Amino acid sequence: MDLQISKINLSAVSIASLQPYQRKAFLESLTHEEAQALWYTWEFWARPEQLAPAGSWHTWLILAGRGWGKTRSGVEYVRGKVERGEWRRVALVASTAADARDVIVEGESGFLATAPPNFRPVYEPSKRRLTWPNGAIATTYGAEKPDTLRGPQHDGALADELAKWRYEEAWDQLLLGLRLGEDPRVVVMTTPRPTKIIKDLFKDSTTAVSGGSTYQNVANLAPAFARKIISKYQGTRLGRQELYAEILGDNPGALWTRDTLEENRVTRIPEMKRIVVAIDPAATSGEDADDTGIVVAGLGRDGHGYVLDDLSVHVSPNEWAKQAISAYHKYQADRIVAEINNGGEMVETTIRTVERHIPYRALHASRGKQTRAEPVAALYEQHRVHHLGMFSQLEDQLCEWVPGEAESPDRLDALVWAITELMLPGHSGKAADLI
Repeated sequence: MDLQISKINLSAVSIASLQPYQRKAFLESLTHEEAQALWYTWEFWARPEQLAPAGSWHTWLILAGRGWGKTRSGVEYVRGKVERGEWRRVALVASTAADARDVIVEGESGFLATAPPNFRPVYEPSKRRLTWPNGAIATTYGAEKPDTLRGPQHDGALADELAKWRYEEAWDQLLLGLRLGEDPRVVVMTTPRPTKIIKDLFKDSTTAVSGGSTYQNVANLAPAFARKIISKYQGTRLGRQELYAEILGDNPGALWTRDTLEENRVTRIPEMKRIVVAIDPAATSGEDADDTGIVVAGLGRDGHGYVLDDLSVHVSPNEWAKQAISAYHKYQADRIVAEINNGGEMVETTIRTVERHIPYRALHASRGKQTRAEPVAALYEQHRVHHLGMFSQLEDQLCEWVPGEAESPDRLDALVWAITELMLPGHSGKAADLI
């Protein structure tokens, strides 16, 4: 909707600089139609860095800290292209189909919440489709299923949290489908994890880069966010990534490197000899507790280890037990293994409450976490452990943890238990079969 206010020409910055009585006078002078038009005019409210760069770029890469306003910036850009009739078929892609729905479509900064009344799209969840009054259509996709992007054609796309996508093939298929219209483009909104895709895009001459830190939008964030997220990451290396949107290099002293993980990444796996689900239970429960690490890994016929899934969660003991047992059945695993130093008999009791006769092994660590992790990291260096796709949060922990500086994190611990069980018998400490 075009804003037609001839009496004054102001930006959001300039109106904020007016005296209170001047702002009040200006707003009261608007008609109902002008006020409504102003409310839905993104160019008025956006910070300059939230508006699309000029030029003939192919990809607009928005690298920004948490809460910066990435989603709103991308959604508003797409809405403008659709309103002007420049895009007729749009792909909306997130890490999972649920994320596409919950964040891009139904989220607080998504298409439904930000649409003006006279140009509101109709959402059909069963068809994964948004349809605007002018006939333009957007379809949602989950990057965990790259084949869903094979075939459909689009003249524009929105890619949310590209650095979290498990399979690079999803990005490739999205780009191959951008073949409609005169000037196909894609907007990428992501926190800048140092993945191969992000580093390649950053260096690409057809990429325009915008972004900034969380603090640029802190006035519009909930106080609870500032207390929890900012306080958690402030002053840390991960804070430079999560708050200041830096693309970090390897952490000196960490046992794993990004290059090693990238070299060992696979898209297909051989026949498995064994599969286990490993649990590292949170020591406490509640809002501030750690996640419960749940990692699925297998030993291939080739003698190599394969990380098949990271299903770590922040839920009650009963819920993480259900998650682990569901993974056991989904992957046809041989057993569940769990570290019991913190949880003791509670771990077994919780699991058997959900499914009484599940094969289970309790592991008691008799050696330090660094001593347990080092031989697993060595297997990666020998190119004997591979990740099936990318596991962004797990890989962040692997490449950030420095032994001796902090407690080893949940996902990393679960992975160490899984690979130790499969490939390093005798290294895990005392183990008791509870089948």
